[in-house]
Amino acid sequence: MGYKIILTSDRTLMSEYNNNEFLGFAACAPNFLPDFLYKSLFCPSVPCHNGIPAFANCGTRKIEAVLLENGFDENEVVVAHPEHLAKVISKDTKVVGITTNDPLGLGPASSTFSSLTSRETYTAFYFRKLVTNKLIRKYNLKIIVGGPGVWQLEDERIRAKLDIDCIVVGEGEIIAHQLFRKAINGEELPKIVHGDIVPVDKIPTIKNATVNGLVEISRGCGRGCRFCNPTMAQIRYQSLEKILEEVKVNVWTQRKRGVILHAEDVLRYKANGFIPNEEEVLKLFTEVRKITPDIGISHFALASVVAKPDLIKHLSEFLGVGSSTLPWYSGQAGIETGSPELAHAHLAGKAKPFDVRDWPNIVREAFQILKDNKWVPCGTLIMGAPGETNEDVTKTKALVEDLIEYKSLIVPLFFVPIGNLSNEKFFTAKDMTSEHWKLFAACWRHNLRWFEPLITEHFKMRRISRPKRTAVQVLKRYAEWRIDPYLRVMEEGKNPLGVAG
Repeated sequence: MGYKIILTSDRTLMSEYNNNEFLGFAACAPNFLPDFLYKSLFCPSVPCHNGIPAFANCGTRKIEAVLLENGFDENEVVVAHPEHLAKVISKDTKVVGITTNDPLGLGPASSTFSSLTSRETYTAFYFRKLVTNKLIRKYNLKIIVGGPGVWQLEDERIRAKLDIDCIVVGEGEIIAHQLFRKAINGEELPKIVHGDIVPVDKIPTIKNATVNGLVEISRGCGRGCRFCNPTMAQIRYQSLEKILEEVKVNVWTQRKRGVILHAEDVLRYKANGFIPNEEEVLKLFTEVRKITPDIGISHFALASVVAKPDLIKHLSEFLGVGSSTLPWYSGQAGIETGSPELAHAHLAGKAKPFDVRDWPNIVREAFQILKDNKWVPCGTLIMGAPGETNEDVTKTKALVEDLIEYKSLIVPLFFVPIGNLSNEKFFTAKDMTSEHWKLFAACWRHNLRWFEPLITEHFKMRRISRPKRTAVQVLKRYAEWRIDPYLRVMEEGKNPLGVAG
């Protein structure tokens, strides 16, 4: 008997990105590199045996755990590599469950790059390649798709074109086992399911290792930014015991070097409100470090940095940040805008416990605290939010220029209509004003200043092979040479791409 249920994801999610979770953003880039070069530099495959990957996306692992806890066994359910489906699909297979972050390339990073280059992103390319796999068609398998990017598939015409049977919008742990049971039994599947917010005690513990050892320590946010998904409204903290169990799954079963603690704001673990609970955060890191010394984080909030600067100091001391083996520490943080007015309109909760009208100063103070403790934020901006004026854009550019002395990356992203702003329109390169082009150039001048020292130090930390280091350095110099003429045009407030602005 073969597997009845195949769980997988597109190829961009089956990688550890050369041991750097943030290199995963390369999946949002336009598809212009040869396939072998893209995979080698940015997206090498996870180890795989008989079609089964050693590591998989955290969301996929959660659904795997739910199924195993609700009546299915390991002979019926398997997580498979998308390029090795022939090794696991058989006449017994009934359904394929796909995790996706960005199936059509419409997410903020993807839509930015694709709009500027008029090229399809790797995320869209590999998702389409997966859902049109000949084996899935040969055996007439049901296709169920879930994940953060599934909102892009709500249009019935798109689902029909891709022959997708069911999508799960939102959190899927409560409903997943029922849907897969229906598929196995040949029952009709609902076209769209809106998953309920899962209570913390119903979030399953993973059974197998995740990509880059990602461990979810909390779910949701609670800050209430208007451009976020509704499921972010309610924050839930995983118990320390469950977190440590998942850390052990990653470290012990696969002998991995370390883990990444994932939350919308790692600094707010078990906080009562918006001021970090320093004792609980330090306890979390202390207990995780007993299992592995290599602890990364995914996201943190700049307001949390300012609210508890000593927490950053104590974490840096505890982790040994600033040493030759760990010269800096990093995570993703949202800057979004330098305009107090725009911040007040769309992200009032972002500044809590402070007044959002002081948002630019909060950002500056946070960057100073991070610099003092050798943290390197990867900051994101939103361009083209509803109601944004040229004055708002100019204020954001001024903030970016103020941050030039801080070792960091700042990524400008086009507004994507999701959350409470889902009825608005996408912002594209065609909507860019003179001020937008200047802001875009300021961000990339900032990044070019810091990219080389950051990548050099990262290679030393992660012991990246010399050939890959050389290839990335050559690619970086080539990119600088190619992009500089465009940046000069942008700095004059002009469109360098031949797109009407």
